[in-house]
Amino acid sequence: MARRILPGFPLALGITLVYVSIIVVLPLGALVFKAASLGFEDYWRIVSSPRAVASYRVTALSALAATAFNLVFGMALAWVLVRYRFPGRRFIDALVDLPFALPTAVAGIALTTLFAENGWFGSVPAHAGIKVAYTPLGIMVAMAFTSLPFIVRTVQPVLEDLDPALEEAAQTLGGSDRSIFLRVILPLLTPALLAGLSLSFARSLGEFGAIIFIAGNQPMSTEITALLAFIRLEEYDYQAAAAIASVLLITAFLMLAITNILQARALRYMARG
Repeated sequence: MARRILPGFPLALGITLVYVSIIVVLPLGALVFKAASLGFEDYWRIVSSPRAVASYRVTALSALAATAFNLVFGMALAWVLVRYRFPGRRFIDALVDLPFALPTAVAGIALTTLFAENGWFGSVPAHAGIKVAYTPLGIMVAMAFTSLPFIVRTVQPVLEDLDPALEEAAQTLGGSDRSIFLRVILPLLTPALLAGLSLSFARSLGEFGAIIFIAGNQPMSTEITALLAFIRLEEYDYQAAAAIASVLLITAFLMLAITNILQARALRYMARG
């Protein structure tokens, strides 16, 4: 009989289910229950109000833009960290995890200071008439900052485990650097990229602390959905807050489900190849 370091399956499964129930299921269940206590007409009236729809548009478009930026920059950063050795590499690698350790409110204040019109970074585009802080562009910056590690940390281990023999074989067959990346490396990275993109997008959808300081929070313009739900909470309108939050919850679940389907197809394609 194989020796088990952890407790038996029934005990381990029971502990896991209790933990998941308390940390995940109960809060989500309370949210769904509160939203379901509304009738369909009231629920639809709340989630389809012009202010709510505007917040969905601002949140979704900003999250898509931040995720697209992280796809390019995060992929490049992971590539540099894995493929090259240079002074300060370990320091940069540690900085990738800074958004995880930094309180989001602190990140929001720092980003607002840096990207204000008189800030170190914001003064440069300000000379060209481009304002970052208190605009949708500022929301994208905050989302990109907080969600970047998800792309880097999902792609980096796969890059480290790639067999160099695959690239060497492609080079001996006359493949260019571009064709090797597109036909050999990128397909192997696709499942990890999809996972990183889904996590990055989900984090951007639900980000709050880092955004409210730099967004300006103007209804119909720079107000995100999470802030609108928080405003309803401050008004003691718990049902409306739950209804608005449920839209983010449903969106995140749908996005994760679609990503899992795409990942499964990518893995099956790689297995056939």
